[in-house]
Amino acid sequence: MNQRIGYARVSTDDQHLDLQRDALQQAGCGVIYEEAASGKNTARPELEQCRKALRPGDTLVVWRLDRLGRSLPDLVQIVSELEKHGVYFESLTEKIETGSASGKLQFHVFAALAEFERGLIRERTQAGLAAARARGRAGGRKPKLDDQQVREIKVLLRDPDMKVAEVARRYGVSRTTLYKHVGVVAPRQ
Repeated sequence: MNQRIGYARVSTDDQHLDLQRDALQQAGCGVIYEEAASGKNTARPELEQCRKALRPGDTLVVWRLDRLGRSLPDLVQIVSELEKHGVYFESLTEKIETGSASGKLQFHVFAALAEFERGLIRERTQAGLAAARARGRAGGRKPKLDDQQVREIKVLLRDPDMKVAEVARRYGVSRTTLYKHVGVVAPRQ
């Protein structure tokens, strides 16, 4: 027997699930998985339990699309995985359901838009990096030590009584950073 299983999520503990719970019950969900978890949070244990409970032919029902996915690409990925396992998806507010041909078409239009958005972001990122390189800017984090500091540290470390940890503290870096920038071979405390 195919089930309609609901998933409800609020972002914080002070928000209430009542509206979502009522809508999911009215939509015929016998089981509803509920959790309070930020949309930014990748760890959503109740969603994982819900997904494990779904069987081919079942329908996962949510009140709104943003209750399931953290972003459009994330939502598309989740629904695509459901589809691979023979599970349908329904969003009550947006009136999207993948159990019919028109619902699948509507959702795949969303998926195509998400892929298009990812492509645009990738192109803009590549163009920005190329423009920065053309202006002589290298990507990545700035070095912790400049050339002058490296020279000073090398002079200090020639003294066998000077401890690496002491020099590191003086320059506000870790010993590992000193080893990396100065090329200290034998670790000295």
